Amino acid sequence: MTVKQLSLPELADACLDLGVPGVGLWREPVQSYGVDATAKLLREAGLTVTTLCRGGFFTAIDPAERAAALADNRRAIEEAATLGTDTLVLVSGGLPAGSKDLHGARERIADALAELGPYAEQHGVRLAIEPLHPMYAADRCVVSTLTQALDLAERFPAHQVGVTVDTYHIWWDDQAPAQIARAGVGNRIHTFQLADWTTPLPEGVLNGRGQIGDGAIDMREWKAYVEAAGYTGPIEVELFNDGLWARDGREVLAETAERFLTHTA
Repeated sequence: MTVKQLSLPELADACLDLGVPGVGLWREPVQSYGVDATAKLLREAGLTVTTLCRGGFFTAIDPAERAAALADNRRAIEEAATLGTDTLVLVSGGLPAGSKDLHGARERIADALAELGPYAEQHGVRLAIEPLHPMYAADRCVVSTLTQALDLAERFPAHQVGVTVDTYHIWWDDQAPAQIARAGVGNRIHTFQLADWTTPLPEGVLNGRGQIGDGAIDMREWKAYVEAAGYTGPIEVELFNDGLWARDGREVLAETAERFLTHTA
């Protein structure tokens, strides 16, 4: 998504040119290109698919909507397995229209995980709950902190359910470093993502993720936390940013790789 202006073949070529060894994929472009075709493209390019994003949106109350969400998540698990990644990132869902029941919404997430965890295990896929910044709690994700994410994940085996650590969403939380350590002890850090916090936020806020080094987050500090917790997996950069999307995708990818090295090495 950082360079969504590139087609998947263009992305593969650019990653190879820059020495980027893996890509985290989103379902929409993969479905448009074809799941099997994407798997073949990246396999032949020698690129690892680090994660697939996204599953989730488990908070609906209506039985038909819940059934549809579970069915879509099963498809997402199958797509992840086809692509060769062991991690499906979950954005859990916001409050249903007219509801103010955060507790009930979180319990419906747990109910969904109980159904999907074993199905994911059968396919060699782990579910990674991503806490989102509290500004998204109403409409996108009622899981706002790593504490909340781990409280859900720890109801299930670690090889079924863990968490996503994303700097953009947790950098403000003074409890997050201790929760990263907690996740490490339980082997529940399933992926680690970087994005910077820049202000002012754009209207709608969704596309406000800043390029690494442009904002308030100390990337080395957060990388040190996850490494101290024992995480040795891939590190992704995930930027939703209209300004970056308006630029040449190869230039943005090269800049992102350079910023990653500069601000995490």
